[in-house]
Amino acid sequence: MVRWQGIVTIATWLACAQALVSPESRKNSALKPTLVQTGRIGATRRVGLKSSHSVILKRNLNNARNTFRANASFLDGESTLSGVVHKTAYYGNIQVGHPAQTITVVFDTGSGNLMVPSESCQDHACRMHKRYNPLKSDSAVAVQADGSKVGWGDSKDQLTVTFGTGEITGEFYQDDVCIGALCTSMTFIGSTHETNLPFSSFSFDGVLGLALGEMTQGPKFSLLQQLNEVGQLRDFVFSVFLSDSNAEDSEVTFGDVKKEHMVGDMFWVPVSRKSGYWQVAIEDIAIDNKKQELCSDCQVAVDTGTSMLAGPSQVIRQLRSRLKVAGDCSNYDSLPDLGFVVEGRVLNLKPQDYVDNSGKSCSVSLMTLDVPPPNGPLFIFGDPFLRKFFTAYDRANRKVGFAAARHADVPEWKSAALLATAISAH
Repeated sequence: MVRWQGIVTIATWLACAQALVSPESRKNSALKPTLVQTGRIGATRRVGLKSSHSVILKRNLNNARNTFRANASFLDGESTLSGVVHKTAYYGNIQVGHPAQTITVVFDTGSGNLMVPSESCQDHACRMHKRYNPLKSDSAVAVQADGSKVGWGDSKDQLTVTFGTGEITGEFYQDDVCIGALCTSMTFIGSTHETNLPFSSFSFDGVLGLALGEMTQGPKFSLLQQLNEVGQLRDFVFSVFLSDSNAEDSEVTFGDVKKEHMVGDMFWVPVSRKSGYWQVAIEDIAIDNKKQELCSDCQVAVDTGTSMLAGPSQVIRQLRSRLKVAGDCSNYDSLPDLGFVVEGRVLNLKPQDYVDNSGKSCSVSLMTLDVPPPNGPLFIFGDPFLRKFFTAYDRANRKVGFAAARHADVPEWKSAALLATAISAH
């Protein structure tokens, strides 16, 4: 049995745990897809599409102000997540098995594996969600943690994820997984046990990890890598556009970077650590574009699977002091922009992005997270950041792309102004 430890904060229930693991499609007319056999009874899937597909994401907002708090090992460090978590989840459909079983997942750059409830899980948290049934799939194969087939009479490898607020146990399967017309065979985890808290509170069924290879159980556990290896993707990339408006759809696109979601150009930053996270270096933190000399050697992990913003406790304490957010919200309308300097550019957040404002009280919403070098000091950029900036993830070159997001209800000049040039502290 493999045992992981982590913490849960909305969709990050797998992000922290995965960090500890040890061991539209548009057809290219110039390329004819082929049919190959997969699984145990000759189910077929198309390969070589060299295409892309966008998954429309549903947005669920839970206004409950409860939060999961715990101390846990995280990326080889100690983290303390505290404060209010805006429990917004973005999730969409994938198809598993043949014939296809539709399951809703969070597309999570903060974890590496696909984990879904399985039919053998009889806990309430599983039964209230869609469950994967391998017995109803012609292409399902029970496998061990290393990908080898489970032999007759063999005991199955199990994986247990423990949290401060709950626990999951799962077994390993290989089956076809599709995003639209993009399909591949991959290995994933089907849970056999889930505690009621926190998993029964989630609107989605499971999590699809999109982290880099270091965070996966193995190459066969990475959907993106498997799609690329069988020639399904036009480019070895995916991109994420999030919105909190009903006037437009949020989406994750596999195989393409949609320019219609950008205001201006995208700039690319190399992944800075081999942590498995889509993690880049930041030069400093800025207030109204002026560098603060607070974090000259910090890192930031771009995490589509969490609704939080978090950073090193010492830096957060200093930011709270310098931002001077009045507890009675009396200065809310005059608060400055809070920015993060990446290769000379400032990625700015507005007060509504970094302040919890109940109407009667206000406080800085950044949570504390302490990760020592070499992976830290580390910030986590979740949904509040991703709604402001359109992001792309280049697996081939290990780079993250940033651009001001184009939103239907926001003037272009306003979005473009979120990207600025850093001003020296001196």
